[in-house]
Amino acid sequence: MQDLFSSLSLAGWALFHLLIFPGGLFALSAGLLFKGLDRKFEARLQRRVGPPVVQPLLDLVKLAGKESMLPETAHRTIFHVAPLLGLVGMAVCAALLPVPGAYGGLPGMGDMLVYFYLLPLPAVALILAGSSSSSPFGALGFSREMTIMFAYEIPLLMVILAVALKVGQGQAAEFSLGAIVAYQLENGQFGLHWALLPAFLAYLAFLPGTMGVPPFDIPEAETEIVEGPLLEYSGASLACFQLAGVLKSIVVLGLGVILFFPGTVPGGAALNVIWFLAKCLLLMCVSLTLVKAACGRFRVEQAFSFYLKYPAGLAALSLILVWVSL
Repeated sequence: MQDLFSSLSLAGWALFHLLIFPGGLFALSAGLLFKGLDRKFEARLQRRVGPPVVQPLLDLVKLAGKESMLPETAHRTIFHVAPLLGLVGMAVCAALLPVPGAYGGLPGMGDMLVYFYLLPLPAVALILAGSSSSSPFGALGFSREMTIMFAYEIPLLMVILAVALKVGQGQAAEFSLGAIVAYQLENGQFGLHWALLPAFLAYLAFLPGTMGVPPFDIPEAETEIVEGPLLEYSGASLACFQLAGVLKSIVVLGLGVILFFPGTVPGGAALNVIWFLAKCLLLMCVSLTLVKAACGRFRVEQAFSFYLKYPAGLAALSLILVWVSL
């Protein structure tokens, strides 16, 4: 009977983390706020007024009230499942994300390898959406998404390996996010470590690619392929894609904080949540907002070459430095 109550308690807490904190309501609210601030900051950098901070929420409410149209020649099942795939994947990632000083993650589940497999789900959803919509623009967009995804996943894998080897201290690679946070709280933050500084720079370059923002918005280029895989989507289906993007922004920014700057401040859990969000916001401004405001769009071959040359090179350098220093 005690084991039954223990299992129910564990399931209840898992549901709380998935629906309320750090996933669910918390991640969605923070993601919508960040998206609104991102658009406002970008507008200010370009000397525009910009939309109100609540505009992303208003857009979602408007889409939720509209009808979802299905093209006659589209594959019905895949067309409707694709938006949910990316949304569910990011919801799970958000629930597994530790918040230093407030939440340590689910024991034995919040590993970096889980993130490595789940983070590409929104990109896979775009690929499925483009291939199922029967639109030539969707087909072109999903082929671009496949190319760019292959390019930015390579440096991410090497960044993960570099951090895991450093925490494992040569004994074994440690992929537990909880262990990574604990190691840095005791030994110093990796973003300031000489061997892992190149990995941090590689992660900064990874962020605009995985978020699909300029100069890496190639799969959805409005002026070239008019939203590509998303061209045929509307209503609640399009809202699901936007929700997945909102959650993904919190996941990738939060993961960057966890991997390189997970320090805490005295004052309790609430203050540490605010501190965590402040670091995520700073990371967004540096790696996403400034880049979007300053850069035009790459061609697909330019983006592919960029990731294989510079972020992959930096991540490989960090991996070598960590290996030599052990």
